[in-house]
Amino acid sequence: MADRCGDRSSRLSRVRCVILASGSGTLTQALLDAFGDGRAGVEIVAVGSDKRTAGVLDRARAAGCETFVVAPADHDSREAWDAALTEAVRAHTPDWVVSAGFMRILGRTFIEAFPDRVLNTHPALLPAFPGAHGVRDALAHGVKVAGTTFHLVDAGVDTGPIIAQFPLDVHDDDDEDSLHERIRAVERARLVELLGFLAHGALRVDGRRVTGWTPAPAGPSAPVPSTPQSPTAI
Repeated sequence: MADRCGDRSSRLSRVRCVILASGSGTLTQALLDAFGDGRAGVEIVAVGSDKRTAGVLDRARAAGCETFVVAPADHDSREAWDAALTEAVRAHTPDWVVSAGFMRILGRTFIEAFPDRVLNTHPALLPAFPGAHGVRDALAHGVKVAGTTFHLVDAGVDTGPIIAQFPLDVHDDDDEDSLHERIRAVERARLVELLGFLAHGALRVDGRRVTGWTPAPAGPSAPVPSTPQSPTAI
């Protein structure tokens, strides 16, 4: 069993996070809004992308956050790109790396550089419907309950150990866009909550089992805390 945060010196100051994203950056914006001034012991030290034109970079710059781009087209192989991305992220000495809509599979070099320290959100209840079209695939299958999964990243596609899952009922009139937007709203609130917890608490990883974080109860008026609701791990 490993304590992935509790034994890090950053617990005494701020948890340093690098965000990776490929798109417009609405999830990243939620983190910048929540932690842009280092509140709750979380510091967003950089935002990186695989696309120079990604809207998330504009959001990060507007918030005064450092940005970087590691484009696959600039490298001769997937392995070379993965190594370059690893070094670009490592330069910021993060405690955690957050994949917030980063539409690239992270390679073994990257995963081994940040073991059990890369977080991802996936808009389906894994292990069902992995991959780039989780919401579409879930609707096509006729599920009555969809949702989002927070998990650690491993070398597979959405196969890493699960941290938490948040179910949502599928409405009769839902299409891919409407359901995905409701899932994104949950992801934005809950990812802020998780990072707030990691500023003071610890995730424990034992094989495929991850423990340590108890999300706040769901509900229309339930607050999203910026500090942990479970005891700090030692």
